[in-house]
Amino acid sequence: MPNSQIKRAVHHTWPQPIRHQLREETVTLFDYDPELARYHERLLEALDIRPGDRVLDIGCGTGRTTRDAARAASPGSVLGIDVSGPMLARARRQAETEGLRNVDFVQGDVQAHAFPPEYFTLGVSRFGTMFFSDPVVAFANIGRALRPGARFVQLVWQAADRQEWHTAIRAALAGGHASPASASTADDPFTLADPEVVAEVLTAAGFTAVDVVDVREPVWYGPDADGARADVLQLRMAKEWLAVLDAASAERALDRLCATLDAHDTGDGVWFDSRAWLVSARRR
Repeated sequence: MPNSQIKRAVHHTWPQPIRHQLREETVTLFDYDPELARYHERLLEALDIRPGDRVLDIGCGTGRTTRDAARAASPGSVLGIDVSGPMLARARRQAETEGLRNVDFVQGDVQAHAFPPEYFTLGVSRFGTMFFSDPVVAFANIGRALRPGARFVQLVWQAADRQEWHTAIRAALAGGHASPASASTADDPFTLADPEVVAEVLTAAGFTAVDVVDVREPVWYGPDADGARADVLQLRMAKEWLAVLDAASAERALDRLCATLDAHDTGDGVWFDSRAWLVSARRR
């Protein structure tokens, strides 16, 4: 469901406190860095960035991977690309605060962006490649930006039923209701969940030596249940579920969500199990 429809649904069917809460959260960016911290470390280890590397970060979001790569690649450079203007604005501010001079960010569609050909020595993506409308076209464009033989390393989610963060939160919010229609298949974070599909897509896009490794790490949703609730309500998944419910059903869904988050509060944060693929390949 598009954001405009979500906002209309919230405005017309929810009581004022809930409307006000979600209206504020639509302009608040979900912070993926704490959520994905364990995966971030695994990705950096796999990248093995060398001084002088020229790194391309696909779907860079607020730029944590971009900035860490810039430090490791110095005196090389890093370019981060994403479609989200607000996320890139935060990324630029943070890079400036950290005094990084060898990092740049660009807003654009990876499928069509005119990257300098055969320029980058390494490509990376932290869960930023699952949303392409035409994956072969997008990965081929990435490949053209990499030097022959350059590595491309990415993290993608495994299937939805292997993600506790997805199944538990969905069950809490749905409460037996039918799934709302998604705005687009391009919003599905599990499009690259099948390793065979990943290998086929990358091979068709001009990559070789595709390697897919199973990675299992917990994801963090907040310091406690209250903080996790605020974060979850910023997610598209939560907005889509809640937007189709009447006021009473929405209140019950929020109660179930709070109970679920309480059950996953370890005393050291709210954690959910998850599985990902660490995918590496080389540009022909």
